[in-house]
Amino acid sequence: MSTSSAVDRGRTAYAARRWQDAFEELTEAERDSGLAAEDLLRLGTVAILMGHFGTGIGHLAHAHEEYLLVGDIRTASRIAAWLGIYFMAADEPAEASGWLGRTLHLLDELDESVPEQAFALFPQAQEALYGGDPAAALDLFGRGENLASSGQDPEITTLCHLGRGQAHVKLGSIAEGMELFDEALVAVMSGEVGAFASGIVYCSVIESCQLAFDVARAQEWTSALDRWRLSQGGLVAFSGRCHYHRAELFCLHGAWDEAEEAARQAVSMLEAGDRSARYGAYYQQGEIQRLRGHFEAAEDSYEQARRSGYEPQPGWALLRLAAGRPGEALSMLRRAADDIGPTERRLLLPAFVETGLAAGDALTALGAAEELAALSVARPMPWVQALSAYATAAVLLSEGRAKEALERATAAWRRWCELDAPYEAARSLVLKGRALGDLGDEDAARLELAGAARLFAELGAAPALDQLSRLAPSSSAVLPAPALLAEQPVPDPGPLSPREREVLALVASGSANRAIAAELFLSEKTVARHVSNILLKLGLPSRTAAAAYAFEHGLAGTVAS
Repeated sequence: MSTSSAVDRGRTAYAARRWQDAFEELTEAERDSGLAAEDLLRLGTVAILMGHFGTGIGHLAHAHEEYLLVGDIRTASRIAAWLGIYFMAADEPAEASGWLGRTLHLLDELDESVPEQAFALFPQAQEALYGGDPAAALDLFGRGENLASSGQDPEITTLCHLGRGQAHVKLGSIAEGMELFDEALVAVMSGEVGAFASGIVYCSVIESCQLAFDVARAQEWTSALDRWRLSQGGLVAFSGRCHYHRAELFCLHGAWDEAEEAARQAVSMLEAGDRSARYGAYYQQGEIQRLRGHFEAAEDSYEQARRSGYEPQPGWALLRLAAGRPGEALSMLRRAADDIGPTERRLLLPAFVETGLAAGDALTALGAAEELAALSVARPMPWVQALSAYATAAVLLSEGRAKEALERATAAWRRWCELDAPYEAARSLVLKGRALGDLGDEDAARLELAGAARLFAELGAAPALDQLSRLAPSSSAVLPAPALLAEQPVPDPGPLSPREREVLALVASGSANRAIAAELFLSEKTVARHVSNILLKLGLPSRTAAAAYAFEHGLAGTVAS
């Protein structure tokens, strides 16, 4: 085959985002007789996307030099800027600074204002964003957006939209942040933005939704990221991050086998070249191992995550707590909290409550619970409300205020059920059982603890089951007989829950249980339970009848976002 045909095939594959094909064809052409600067740029970009970081950097640097030789300063500066961004994403700040500095130097040679000048603001904006000064970051990204908009550059504009949204979230202006995220994601989905920038947007939005305790949006955009990943032929970059975000949601929803597989795939993509996945891939693997009681494996996973340069918290501290070392766990959390911003620190608050109580530090536990309570008022999202209610119940119970603790534990249990979070729901049932025991209602306490034990057993949460078995007699520790644990709860009558409406909409679309599970990050068993509850509550005989009901009542195509 001729080199020219390989180049043509490579260009065609690149335009169609068939990255594996583009890489193979352009690599063949480059090996045979070299490539022009524009094709070196394509090959370098696709190599980065395929996880061949060193190779991609080499080709892009070569393309940069070629554009300099022909006097195309603007394109050369743009390549230098992207090299800086690639190194930033790979956590190599020295190299990133060098290339972004070269960008600034080249732009100074231009007499005109160009969108690429916005890139010169990125290092300072990123440092402000993650260094505790989101107000400065907001200003810098705003200035960058003005520069990009003046030249009608949708890619740089979108990245500045993203940065402004992240700054707003850190400042507590959640609605403004989400609006900017939506604008950035519209640009991504319209195809105006390149693949690497698109991956940055998807992953950053998901992580910001988690900081805002918006699990519904995090789920929506994780599904979107997964669909986008699958549409990019052979993509490695961001694939690991996609898998570990999937693992987070599977874990929350009790689909631990699926979570474990997603974490394994994240590690696999890390090994294939997705350098940005190191922390999350190993951290999520450690989380599942910790919850299942595989403590040695979890310790190793957290240590691998730590090698990315970030403390694997709160999971690592909770592993120490599970090993009976609450004082050490609390110290680890305090050190971690000192090294992160106030927004990220919120994610540690539930662990501060748990470890504080276990370590006998009531003031730390109370302070963290009060912070969560204030946050749940300022940001009344189901996830943070559930966390707050559980934390408050645990503190009240430790203070001997069983009646109030029962009320808050019940509220937590209901919220976790709405979120389809069986492990957290089971933990709330334990608090309910302990509170009822302290109030002298032994029969009711036994039923709550039975429900918790059943859920823990179904999940394979060995440490939680072991802890439940060791509850003091004063807390109604005597568990029901195994036969009782095997009983299945009778679904409550009444209208459909939000999750059941989501499942019903997907049933109406013709999706099978496996597809519904993948879309909502649930196990197939959980989806089957939801379908059964829907049929029972609505008095319907079949999925076909349920689909007809959905269309008749305007519930088809109403999957929550």
